[in-house]
Amino acid sequence: MFKLSLFFSWFFFLNLVNVSPLFAQQTKESTADSTGVRVDMQKQNEDTILIKTSPAAVDSSGKSLLALDTTATVKKHNPKIATLRSAIIPGWGQAYNKKYWKIPIVYGALGTTAGVFFYNIQTYQALRKAVVLRSDTIPSNDVDVDSRFRTLSTEAIRTYRNAFRQNIDYSVLLFLVFWGLNVVDATVDAHLKAFDVSPDITMKIVPGVNYLANGAGISLVFNFKNK
Repeated sequence: MFKLSLFFSWFFFLNLVNVSPLFAQQTKESTADSTGVRVDMQKQNEDTILIKTSPAAVDSSGKSLLALDTTATVKKHNPKIATLRSAIIPGWGQAYNKKYWKIPIVYGALGTTAGVFFYNIQTYQALRKAVVLRSDTIPSNDVDVDSRFRTLSTEAIRTYRNAFRQNIDYSVLLFLVFWGLNVVDATVDAHLKAFDVSPDITMKIVPGVNYLANGAGISLVFNFKNK
């Protein structure tokens, strides 16, 4: 009986000796990183590190501040950039707004008005030369008149010349109008980027009273939300 008690006492002592260094090796250290966030590191058995963050290292949403990238910035869509780019190069603002399908329309409108402008200039120059050749006193110069106007009288050629001179001004004005519409379209599109234009836009039918007409009526109310 004495030997059995001695055996259990020796076995308990050996287990106590083996467990004691394990607890002795557990140390708790507190460090602070460069952001001032307190971090508790607990070393266990010299090969395992448990990291515990203090409550100050967690933001209001429950995310750890250590996992946040403080250098990341959100790039906002700037309508001024779209306006400036469209004013410099047509279609550039539409590309900034990622409305690439509008670029062919912009260049189609500007290209058409530019083509009309050059056609008016060429025709006007031919008519002006025809008027000069018809107005001189040398009949042999009439053969140099453009073949399109040889059958016309001098007065008719002069009338056409004045008309094409006005057409040049109109084509230039129309070209500038389409350029301006290109800028306006890019600006409006850029501003609409900040609004919710999804199919979830709500519409309500609200009854009302028109006191001026002394009668009842209804109104359609659309709710637009910022993204």
